[in-house]
Amino acid sequence: MTEITTAQPRSLTTALDIPRPPDLSWYVQARQPVGYEVNLTRGLLNPDNPALARSVGADGYTSVRTLVVVDKVVDGLYGKALRAYFDAWRVDARWKVMPGDEDTKNLEQAVEVTAAMTEMGILRRTEKVVVVGGGVLMDVVGLAASLYRRGAPYVRVPTTLVGQVDAGVGVKTGVNHGTHKNRLGTYFAPEITLIDPEFLRTVEPRHIANGLAEIIKMALIKDASLFRLLEETVAGIDGDALADCGPAMGEVVSRAIAGMLDELEPNLWEWVLERSVDYGHTFSPSLELRADPPLLHGEAVAVDMAVCVALAVGRGLLSQADAERALGLMVAARLPIAHPVFTPELLEVGLADAVKHRDGLQRLPLTNGIGDCVFVNDVTGDELRRALEFVHAYAGTRDGVRDGS
Repeated sequence: MTEITTAQPRSLTTALDIPRPPDLSWYVQARQPVGYEVNLTRGLLNPDNPALARSVGADGYTSVRTLVVVDKVVDGLYGKALRAYFDAWRVDARWKVMPGDEDTKNLEQAVEVTAAMTEMGILRRTEKVVVVGGGVLMDVVGLAASLYRRGAPYVRVPTTLVGQVDAGVGVKTGVNHGTHKNRLGTYFAPEITLIDPEFLRTVEPRHIANGLAEIIKMALIKDASLFRLLEETVAGIDGDALADCGPAMGEVVSRAIAGMLDELEPNLWEWVLERSVDYGHTFSPSLELRADPPLLHGEAVAVDMAVCVALAVGRGLLSQADAERALGLMVAARLPIAHPVFTPELLEVGLADAVKHRDGLQRLPLTNGIGDCVFVNDVTGDELRRALEFVHAYAGTRDGVRDGS
């Protein structure tokens, strides 16, 4: 008689030959592709222009839903045209009108956007959030979109110059927290940014200058041709000129956007902390949050850039003549280059905070001639004092100081 033997089951650990703790570990590696579009268009709110409709999946025949978060000032100016556009394309738009001022750039506002998404019952992948407004609102809504169900698609429609050439073209989102700018944030790309210069026709002059600061930044650290073009045209740059988008203004805006994207694309996640686009953003966060009355972002950046121009002169990286050209361009653009709050002590505080943000090194970008930059890690307090004296000496002969009055 044949004996039948039943095989005993082996434990999973034995079967897979997995070692027992404490020698048990795994390493997981993955990459997430990122792709988004930046589209410079005209007549975005004209129903004959399909760009905005297509960005939310509309074809004009089948009804689709979207959540539109719009700056309350923009809504007063363009709300009727926005609603007519979406109606024409059979878009069932749910509306959330919010303030877009710097003092509302906080986590509570981002959570409020997520509450609107919940109330709508927005679908996680196929229904989009559209944000229409300036850089502050785009940052708030971008953060909300990144947090909601760990990521909901969104579309940016920047309506200010700083939004069109800076805040609207990257992947960073963020809100202020405590005494720090953008301390809470994420990297979260929109599906598309739709830029229509026509919005700039209703932007007040101070906010045009605010955006020009970011364009001047790109010229100083990357594009000498853009710098020369700005020198030739700055006196005539206003909202109407930018909205008309003639050959010169079209080149100014497109070069600024192209330069920014060229710097951002290889380093979207900031694995490399030496970033030329941080020019003007080392000391400015400290000034921006302390100035009273408040400074706009670009105004604080301009004061920061002026100090960096002076630092470059002190190190022999920039000639006296080119330094005066750089400072003169900022003043001609109606930007401040000095501020009473910006003391040597505050500069040191700002630099120390930047060192923490840049992982222990200054990584301070300075112009290496107009149109190029280098990074330094050994700026001293004495250098900062001398730089501030240089700027004040220049500003004393020009209208380049905003005194907070």
